[in-house]
Amino acid sequence: MAKRLTHFGKGSDVNMVDVSAKAITTRVARAHGFVRIARATLTQIKKHKTPKGDPLEIARIAGISAAKRTSEWIPLCHPLPLTHIDVQARLCKNGVEITSSATATAQTGVEMEALVAVSAAALTIYDMCKALDKSMEISDIYLEEKTGGKSGHYLRKARPRS
Repeated sequence: MAKRLTHFGKGSDVNMVDVSAKAITTRVARAHGFVRIARATLTQIKKHKTPKGDPLEIARIAGISAAKRTSEWIPLCHPLPLTHIDVQARLCKNGVEITSSATATAQTGVEMEALVAVSAAALTIYDMCKALDKSMEISDIYLEEKTGGKSGHYLRKARPRS
Protein backbone atom coordinates (compact mmCIF):
# COMPACT_ATOMS: atom_id res chain seq x y z
CA MET A 1 0.00 0.00 0.00
CA ALA A 2 1.38 3.40 -0.97
CA LYS A 3 2.04 5.91 1.77
CA ARG A 4 -0.08 9.03 1.79
CA LEU A 5 -0.32 12.34 3.60
CA THR A 6 -2.58 11.68 6.57
CA HIS A 7 -3.88 15.21 7.19
CA PHE A 8 -5.76 15.44 3.87
CA GLY A 9 -9.31 14.28 3.27
CA LYS A 10 -11.12 14.46 -0.04
CA GLY A 11 -9.49 16.83 -2.48
CA SER A 12 -7.47 19.38 -0.60
CA ASP A 13 -9.53 19.39 2.61
CA VAL A 14 -7.27 19.27 5.65
CA ASN A 15 -8.30 17.60 8.88
CA MET A 16 -7.03 16.30 12.17
CA VAL A 17 -6.38 12.58 11.86
CA ASP A 18 -8.94 10.43 13.70
CA VAL A 19 -6.88 8.24 16.04
CA SER A 20 -9.84 6.86 18.03
CA ALA A 21 -9.41 3.34 16.59
CA LYS A 22 -5.66 3.23 17.28
CA ALA A 23 -4.25 1.29 20.21
CA ILE A 24 -2.93 3.13 23.24
CA THR A 25 0.76 2.29 23.46
CA THR A 26 3.84 3.82 25.03
CA ARG A 27 5.48 6.05 22.48
CA VAL A 28 8.92 7.62 22.69
CA ALA A 29 10.62 10.06 20.33
CA ARG A 30 14.09 11.59 20.37
CA ALA A 31 15.05 14.69 18.39
CA HIS A 32 18.16 16.74 17.70
CA GLY A 33 18.95 20.37 16.95
CA PHE A 34 22.05 22.54 16.68
CA VAL A 35 22.87 26.24 17.07
CA ARG A 36 26.10 27.30 15.38
CA ILE A 37 27.68 30.07 17.46
CA ALA A 38 30.82 32.22 17.11
CA ARG A 39 33.75 31.28 19.35
CA ALA A 40 33.65 34.60 21.29
CA THR A 41 29.98 34.07 22.13
CA LEU A 42 30.65 30.47 23.21
CA THR A 43 33.29 31.81 25.61
CA GLN A 44 30.69 34.11 27.16
CA ILE A 45 28.18 31.27 27.44
CA LYS A 46 30.78 29.14 29.25
CA LYS A 47 31.21 31.96 31.76
CA HIS A 48 27.40 32.44 32.02
CA LYS A 49 27.99 36.06 31.06
CA THR A 50 25.25 36.69 28.58
CA PRO A 51 22.95 39.68 29.02
CA LYS A 52 20.05 37.45 30.11
CA GLY A 53 21.75 34.74 32.22
CA ASP A 54 22.54 31.07 31.53
CA PRO A 55 21.17 30.32 28.05
CA LEU A 56 21.59 26.54 28.31
CA GLU A 57 19.39 26.19 31.38
CA ILE A 58 16.78 28.65 30.13
CA ALA A 59 16.74 26.78 26.77
CA ARG A 60 16.12 23.47 28.58
CA ILE A 61 13.13 24.93 30.41
CA ALA A 62 11.81 26.56 27.22
CA GLY A 63 12.03 23.24 25.36
CA ILE A 64 10.17 21.38 28.10
CA SER A 65 7.47 24.06 28.27
CA ALA A 66 7.06 24.15 24.49
CA ALA A 67 6.77 20.37 24.20
CA LYS A 68 3.80 20.45 26.58
CA ARG A 69 2.08 22.97 24.27
CA THR A 70 2.89 21.38 20.91
CA SER A 71 -0.75 21.24 19.78
CA GLU A 72 -0.88 25.03 20.17
CA TRP A 73 2.14 25.39 17.84
CA ILE A 74 1.07 22.84 15.22
CA PRO A 75 -2.59 23.30 14.20
CA LEU A 76 -3.54 19.67 13.40
CA CYS A 77 -1.45 18.05 16.12
CA HIS A 78 -3.26 16.13 18.87
CA PRO A 79 -2.81 17.37 22.43
CA LEU A 80 -1.00 14.58 24.27
CA PRO A 81 -0.61 13.79 27.95
CA LEU A 82 3.18 13.64 28.10
CA THR A 83 4.53 11.32 30.77
CA HIS A 84 8.09 12.56 30.35
CA ILE A 85 10.05 15.20 28.48
CA ASP A 86 13.78 15.76 28.73
CA VAL A 87 15.79 18.45 26.96
CA GLN A 88 19.57 18.73 27.06
CA ALA A 89 21.72 21.56 25.72
CA ARG A 90 25.43 20.87 25.49
CA LEU A 91 28.25 23.21 24.52
CA CYS A 92 30.31 21.94 21.58
CA LYS A 93 33.35 23.24 19.73
CA ASN A 94 31.28 25.38 17.35
CA GLY A 95 27.91 25.77 19.04
CA VAL A 96 25.26 24.15 21.18
CA GLU A 97 23.87 20.68 20.52
CA ILE A 98 20.31 20.15 21.71
CA THR A 99 18.61 16.81 22.24
CA SER A 100 15.16 15.95 23.50
CA SER A 101 13.24 12.86 24.46
CA ALA A 102 9.44 12.80 24.79
CA THR A 103 7.28 9.97 26.11
CA ALA A 104 3.52 9.45 26.20
CA THR A 105 1.11 6.56 26.53
CA ALA A 106 -1.32 7.53 23.83
CA GLN A 107 -2.97 6.73 20.49
CA THR A 108 -0.54 8.81 18.45
CA GLY A 109 3.17 9.51 18.44
CA VAL A 110 5.26 12.14 20.22
CA GLU A 111 7.59 13.04 17.34
CA MET A 112 6.23 16.57 17.10
CA GLU A 113 6.67 17.14 20.84
CA ALA A 114 10.34 16.12 20.65
CA LEU A 115 10.89 18.31 17.56
CA VAL A 116 9.11 21.31 19.07
CA ALA A 117 11.24 20.92 22.21
CA VAL A 118 14.55 21.20 20.32
CA SER A 119 13.17 24.00 18.13
CA ALA A 120 12.06 26.08 21.11
CA ALA A 121 15.36 25.42 22.90
CA ALA A 122 17.33 26.52 19.83
CA LEU A 123 15.25 29.68 19.43
CA THR A 124 15.74 30.43 23.13
CA ILE A 125 19.52 30.12 22.82
CA TYR A 126 19.34 32.55 19.91
CA ASP A 127 17.22 34.97 21.94
CA MET A 128 19.50 34.70 24.98
CA CYS A 129 22.66 35.37 22.95
CA LYS A 130 21.51 37.68 20.13
CA ALA A 131 22.93 40.75 21.88
CA LEU A 132 26.37 39.15 21.47
CA ASP A 133 25.97 37.46 18.07
CA LYS A 134 23.17 37.92 15.56
CA SER A 135 24.88 35.61 13.05
CA MET A 136 24.02 32.40 14.93
CA GLU A 137 22.52 29.63 12.78
CA ILE A 138 19.89 27.14 13.84
CA SER A 139 20.24 23.88 11.93
CA ASP A 140 20.08 20.11 11.98
CA ILE A 141 16.64 19.78 13.55
CA TYR A 142 15.54 16.23 12.95
CA LEU A 143 13.93 13.15 14.44
CA GLU A 144 16.58 10.69 15.67
CA GLU A 145 14.37 7.84 16.79
CA LYS A 146 10.80 6.88 17.58
CA THR A 147 9.22 3.78 19.07
CA GLY A 148 5.68 2.60 19.65
CA GLY A 149 2.58 2.59 17.55
CA LYS A 150 1.54 0.87 14.36
CA SER A 151 4.48 2.10 12.27
CA GLY A 152 6.94 0.57 14.74
CA HIS A 153 10.54 1.55 15.36
CA TYR A 154 12.30 4.28 13.39
CA LEU A 155 16.01 5.02 13.77
CA ARG A 156 17.58 7.73 11.64
CA LYS A 157 20.51 6.47 9.62
CA ALA A 158 23.79 8.28 10.20
CA ARG A 159 24.50 10.72 7.41
CA PRO A 160 27.91 12.11 6.54
CA ARG A 161 28.37 15.72 7.64
CA SER A 162 29.18 18.24 4.95
